[in-house]
Amino acid sequence: MIIATSIVLILSSLLMVVLVLMHKGKGGGLSDMFGGGISTSLGGSSVVERNLDRLTVAVGLVWFASIIVLGLLFKGDAS
Repeated sequence: MIIATSIVLILSSLLMVVLVLMHKGKGGGLSDMFGGGISTSLGGSSVVERNLDRLTVAVGLVWFASIIVLGLLFKGDAS
């Protein structure tokens, strides 16, 4: 169980790095390469950017949950 959770943590960490780098900063970002530069005048942000935000939050929750599970597993092994 510890090995599987560690693998999930490593993969989600790497994916978080990629997703955060894809976000648009002050001068644009990698998301512009995938259509993020074309935004609607009503929405404020494009569909691609909103989906990227949702995916980043979801991966962040998986990352956080895997850290909590690993902490509980290691606490159980110590006693």
